[in-house]
Amino acid sequence: MTSDNPYPVEFIQLAGDRNQILNCQIYGPNQAGDSSTWVVNRGFVAQGNVTNLLVRNNVFHTLRQAAYLNPGSTGTIMMNTVYNTRGYVVDQAVFLFSGNSWGLPANAVDIALLAGTLSGAPYDPLSALEASNSSATISDQR
Repeated sequence: MTSDNPYPVEFIQLAGDRNQILNCQIYGPNQAGDSSTWVVNRGFVAQGNVTNLLVRNNVFHTLRQAAYLNPGSTGTIMMNTVYNTRGYVVDQAVFLFSGNSWGLPANAVDIALLAGTLSGAPYDPLSALEASNSSATISDQR
């Protein structure tokens, strides 16, 4: 799934219970400059009422963000490959990350935990989160 231009929207927007994104390749067109200046396009956005979302065996690349996980959303993100993005953004959501990997060009960060995101499981200890996700780089802003 891609687009001809870098539109400032997500490719997939999710709501409800037990949605799945499986075995997809989602990427945006190339954008000039540093990713901090790119149009904010995302692989997917989990709205606040998303529960039990499963994201498995996908490739996300060349996007501003692989995903934005809104407050109150829950699920599992596993066995995906992400590169050339600013990573997964966790905004007060509860997701189990496991077995994810990171390609080249490297992401600005792999997983960003925004202010207000809970401490403890499944994010702490950060060393376990990093280790179970191919030495992920974590931006802990909590």
